[in-house]
Amino acid sequence: MKKAIYLVLVAGILASCGGENNTPGGARKANGGVYYGGVFRTNEVEDFRNLYPLNITEVISHRIANQVYEGFVKLNQSDLTVVPALAEKWEKNDDATQWTFFLRKGVKFHDDPCFSDGKGREVTAKDFKYCFDLLCTANPENQQFGNSFKDRVVGANEYYQSTIDKKPLAGGVSGVKVIDDYTIQINLVRSFAGFLNILSTPGAWVYPQEAYDKYGVDMRVKCVGTGPFQIKSVKEGEAVILERNPNYWNVDEHGNQLPYLDAVKYSFIKEKKSELLEFKRGNLEMIFRLPIEMIPDILGELDNAKQGNQPFDMQVVPAMSVFYYGFQHQSDIFNKKDVRLAFNYAIDREKIVNYTLQGEGIPGNYGIVPPSFKTYDSKSLKGYTFDVDKARKLLAQAGYPGGKGFPKLTLQINSGGGDRNVQTAEVIQKMLKENLNIDIDINIMAFAEQLESVETGKAQFWRAGWSADYPDPETFLTLFYSKHIPEKLSDKSYLNTARYASPKFDSLFSAAMQEVDDAKRMNLYLMADQTAIDDAAIMPIFYDENYRLVQTYVKNFPANAMEYRDFTRVYIEPKEEKK
Repeated sequence: MKKAIYLVLVAGILASCGGENNTPGGARKANGGVYYGGVFRTNEVEDFRNLYPLNITEVISHRIANQVYEGFVKLNQSDLTVVPALAEKWEKNDDATQWTFFLRKGVKFHDDPCFSDGKGREVTAKDFKYCFDLLCTANPENQQFGNSFKDRVVGANEYYQSTIDKKPLAGGVSGVKVIDDYTIQINLVRSFAGFLNILSTPGAWVYPQEAYDKYGVDMRVKCVGTGPFQIKSVKEGEAVILERNPNYWNVDEHGNQLPYLDAVKYSFIKEKKSELLEFKRGNLEMIFRLPIEMIPDILGELDNAKQGNQPFDMQVVPAMSVFYYGFQHQSDIFNKKDVRLAFNYAIDREKIVNYTLQGEGIPGNYGIVPPSFKTYDSKSLKGYTFDVDKARKLLAQAGYPGGKGFPKLTLQINSGGGDRNVQTAEVIQKMLKENLNIDIDINIMAFAEQLESVETGKAQFWRAGWSADYPDPETFLTLFYSKHIPEKLSDKSYLNTARYASPKFDSLFSAAMQEVDDAKRMNLYLMADQTAIDDAAIMPIFYDENYRLVQTYVKNFPANAMEYRDFTRVYIEPKEEKK
């Protein structure tokens, strides 16, 4: 009966158009001065691609699925430290090659028809073992293996190969052992300082075998996890609605069961101007990134409000994110280092940031890793200056003096991301023409279509962006590790899409992954970063700064460098309380 009343309440909430104070279901005060109720409405200008944990390859899907699924650990939304989730504690041996995780008792999967009685059952160590074996299984739907257990967990590579050979090894991944229902042990090939970070990523989330058996590839939208929210409805290109998980395991420090919100709604308005208008009408609780041409007006509006009521909060943090153009190193054009270097020296990054982006970003003058890590000295790296003469000499050395004989090139960009993708592309198109006499066509594609083209080696020159999967430089540098390159150009290469290969880079990167001393590890990463920049592995354009506007009644929603979102503790303050 309680659940029936709850569903009626949520239905009423979701039907409401909202307004300044989004608590149409009625705010319910809880211990500690927080409030239950309300729908957090946010928008994405890109469609999500896939919500199945092993096939999450872009940030939109992660932002949605992160509310639905959990693993042993998760990240703290305020400072991005690793904190316990489904594992209440863990132990490691002296050299950090053996990790033992102790699960919380009583945690249940979401209620779902995949279970015989429709009720979510308890999560055990066997569920994690099942998911980790799938993580190490060769499957087109599995894009997470290379960035998680590959080369790290004992037996992971061997089990993966056995599934390619259609002869899966008995017992699955040998380095993952179930000790009892609530204890699981993972053995690593060698010490790896960032292992807990890896366990916070989608590849390490847990889901029931019943869901995989029932839904298969339909787990793209049929999600069964343990998280604070569960899928209510999916209308692709229109909206995804998550409702509160009434059986969520976690409580706050005051004894209130989490989460506080009744629901989270994702819309998919493609135009940033329309998105901003909806926010100002009170129909969205936040927007991420601002329409470039409207930044001065927004800043002016905030400045004018200093003497009165603040219309909204602006949160700005340097981002663990890089905006770059990719080169296909196995193509006839970009397999020439001098061509790649010429492109890098021919563009004025300062001008792009200051004028095209209206100051929303940092020029990409350093390395591949953005300058937002406190212990990583990005500014010690020697990146690219704007040097037209040098660019022209390099192009001539490559066999194209004055651009003569250079084939017409197509730059692929995705249609989302607001206007900045298009505006940046048009400026770079003009710079390459003026400075190198190279003709560039711009092909605007749907995001999913562009990813498919890039990952399968069809694209030669493309816009890309990479946001940290976890707060460590490794999540950027792994994009250039040659072990991620498949044998055939047509085979999908999710991580190393540029198919860059350098023995020197690989040696430095491998050494860094095994180094347990943080200072030494960062120094090795810096050397690897410089190697890739010297080779012009990619064309860094700028490092992002995360700008977002948030309604003043939204509480417990701190910004961070990863734009990592966790709605578990977010709440909406009622209008009368706000006054």
